[in-house]
Amino acid sequence: MDLKLKNKIFVVTGGSKGIGAGIVKLLANEEAIPVIIGRKKVDIAKIVDELKKSGLKIGYAIAELTNPKECKRAVRNIINEFGRIDGLVNNAGVNDGVGLENGNYHDFIKSIERNLGHYYTMTKLVLPQLKKNKGSIVNIGSKISVTGQGGTSGYSAANGGRNALTREWAIDLLSYGIRVNCVIVAECYTPMYEKWINKFNNPKKKLLSITKNIPLEKRMTSVAEIADTVAFLLSQRSSHTTGQIIFVDGGYSHLDRAL
Repeated sequence: MDLKLKNKIFVVTGGSKGIGAGIVKLLANEEAIPVIIGRKKVDIAKIVDELKKSGLKIGYAIAELTNPKECKRAVRNIINEFGRIDGLVNNAGVNDGVGLENGNYHDFIKSIERNLGHYYTMTKLVLPQLKKNKGSIVNIGSKISVTGQGGTSGYSAANGGRNALTREWAIDLLSYGIRVNCVIVAECYTPMYEKWINKFNNPKKKLLSITKNIPLEKRMTSVAEIADTVAFLLSQRSSHTTGQIIFVDGGYSHLDRAL
């Protein structure tokens, strides 16, 4: 299926690693022009060089996403360089383990800023462009918003906020024809996930204890499977889909894990 993304400009926050990088690579291969916004220039340079060597188009802008002034400058630089923005993928975030019993108010609020605040900041900044171009927004969320996890109140609250804002913005932006959807990730095998698994004495046993509870095919979701869904939602092939919270998780969040 031709998603008709050629030369479309899509901003992807945190697009240098993991799920974000998978999204960026797929968009580039679909002949779109993904533009990464993040703070680690070294990591961004690696994926930019990789894709450019393959003859693909990509851009980037450096910003600390929790700093609205830096985000504003980054968006301005993107518009100056590419002339337009056709879509936004709010992806950056980290499960920082700010819990209830062992956490504190300061760290909780910081977690909300780190994992939700920039979703609002970036959406607000690109909105004028999306209104001009009838663009699309995809928020990346986590199963934790509906299943909980324990010991991570900040990240859980932020992801609940991502779900709520997806529905709120879908309503706010109906009159502009801007679609807003959220892709929920459960157990996805990223480099960060692999690093976490390898902390256990028996990584293979730990991984098996997780995958056995994933109903469909007893395996992790791949980064490519997340990216495929994101690209479809950004495209006009999903032209009548908005306000949806879509679980790409092999049934992990909703089906009986005893299956």
